This record gives sequence, structure tokens and C-alpha cells, in this order.
Amino acid sequence: MSKLIQGVLPVLHTPLQSDETIDRESLQREIDWCYELGVDGVCGAMVSEVLRLTFEERLELTRLMSEISDGRGVVISSVGAESTRQALAFAHHSADVGCDAIMAIPPVMTALPESALWDYFSALAEQCHLPLIVQDASSYVGREISIEFYRKLLDQFGPEKILFKPEAAPIGPNLSVLRDATEGRARIFDGSGGVLLVDAFRRGISGTMPGVDLLDGITGLWRALQAGDEAAIYRIYFPICAIVALQLQAGLDGFLAIEKYLLVKRGIFTSEQRCTPHSWDLDDETKAEVDRLFELLMQSL
Repeated sequence: MSKLIQGVLPVLHTPLQSDETIDRESLQREIDWCYELGVDGVCGAMVSEVLRLTFEERLELTRLMSEISDGRGVVISSVGAESTRQALAFAHHSADVGCDAIMAIPPVMTALPESALWDYFSALAEQCHLPLIVQDASSYVGREISIEFYRKLLDQFGPEKILFKPEAAPIGPNLSVLRDATEGRARIFDGSGGVLLVDAFRRGISGTMPGVDLLDGITGLWRALQAGDEAAIYRIYFPICAIVALQLQAGLDGFLAIEKYLLVKRGIFTSEQRCTPHSWDLDDETKAEVDRLFELLMQSL
């Protein structure tokens, strides 16, 4: 790998205009803010709304991520799709525009046997030269990937090629099982939005992939964890947990609604526009509680 894939790697939210097309200026502000906070790179993934963007918009988002990052950190694109051909098209485009790694969830429309899942991930590993982060997004979509399947991928392709973002419950214990089953070779990333970051860090993760809305809190928490500053860890962690608990109530749309609200509140986005349709909108009482918790987080930094 030409760049180390580790540390804080936020998943970008896709800013949208009223017609649901990508807002380039807001994306520039978002990515610039990430690097101002000292992140190690940026990602595209579920809260980037990749499953709701058109094929062309996914290509555009990947290109813009790489172009705007301009070498300031690792760029990881989301390539998971409903067919191997689609996923490979996204992967090859990612390599062409200068991304440093790809991340893929399995197809979500059908329950694949492990033999078909193997064909899908091995094709990505063999036909794209970039490192592949295997993402189990079953907390949002799809089915859980087994620890044995992870181990087989790692044995076949090695830890420089295959990395992991496991999000199947219970996340913490599963991280430890994967770590131990691979004798510590697996490079594992937390994807809990911060709510399980302290536990995951203590289990030996290589990095975290949170959303951008609480990124100053997450970077502060990551530094406190690295320094072993227990007082700072929990001072910052508790309001993050409380905000993420509100997001979890409504699944992916809960995260998206609150995250985009906070990005507008911060002046990074100009609109809370999400891809339609979606299942939940932020009500006034939840918004008021988010505001109270956000102020507590700001006071903790």
C-alpha cells in the first residue's frame, strides 16, 4: 500500500441541492474541514447515501473525493453493488481517479450462499489492484458475514490486500473474535458512529470510520484514547453516545437526518436535503435534544 490506511477516516455525507444533485461547494467545505481537524483520509459509504445515488452520481462523488482531497490523506471509495460487474466498474473507476482503497458491502437484494459471496469479493480483490475493505453493513442493510469467511479471505489474499469493517451485532465481541481468529493479522475498523469507539479501541482496531457531523468530537476522542487520558475520554465520549443513541432510533435515515441537520448547523452544508424517499424526518423535540447534547459536546472539547 502506498499510503497507510489507519486512524480517523470519516465517511463523507453527500451534500445535495434541492434537485438532489451533488452540491460541489458544500462537499469542498466538508472535505476541507475534515483535513483541518487532522483526519487521516476520507471515505464513501452508507451515510454517503451511495445506495440511493445514480450510477453516474456515484462515479462523480468518487472523483470529487479524490480531486478535492488532493493528496492530503487516504481516499476510500464505496464500490459495493448488486452485481459483480457493477462493483468492478466502480472499483476500476476508483483506481482510475486516484483513490487509495475500495470498500465493499455484499449485494443486499438476495441472501447469497458463501460460495457466491466468495466469487464476488475475490473478483474485487483479484481484478482491482487497490486494497479492499470488506464491510459488513448488516446493522443497516444485508446479512451478517461470518468470521470464518473473513479468515478465509485474509488467508487467501493477505492483510495488505484485505481489511475489515465488521458491523454485525454484537460489534465489540465480534471484533475480538475476528482479531483472535486471525492471530492479530486482521486490520479492523470501527463503524459505529462513535458509540462503540472506546470499546473497539481497547480491542485493538486500526482506525474508525465515523460520520462527519461529530468529527471534532471523534478526533478529540481518538487522541484521548491514544494518550490514555481517561478523564478526557469519557468527558467527550458521553455526549457523542447520547447523540448517536438518538440517531439509532430510526436506522440509516435517523443517522442521515440528524447528521445533515448538524452539518447545516455548523455552516458546512447549506441544505439538509436527502435522497428521496426516506423513512423518517427530524421532529422538533428530537431536534431540541440534539441541540442540547451538541452544546455539551462542544463544551467537552
